[in-house]
Amino acid sequence: MELQKNQAAIILEASDEGEISVNIEGSDEVGLAYVLCRALAKKILSDEAFQAELLEMIEESEEKEQGKGI
Repeated sequence: MELQKNQAAIILEASDEGEISVNIEGSDEVGLAYVLCRALAKKILSDEAFQAELLEMIEESEEKEQGKGI
């Protein structure tokens, strides 16, 4: 995926052990998109309440997917 000058992306990588790494890609490190991605990445990594909320959403999604197979 090639990003335009006014775009940035958060890249999440999950290891086999379940560890998540967060990276940001973009060409304009002071542009709004990049700064917003950096703020979101910081929140993902440092806000324990937000992490718990995300895990709850993942669990709910997995439960719904498992229910479809029944």
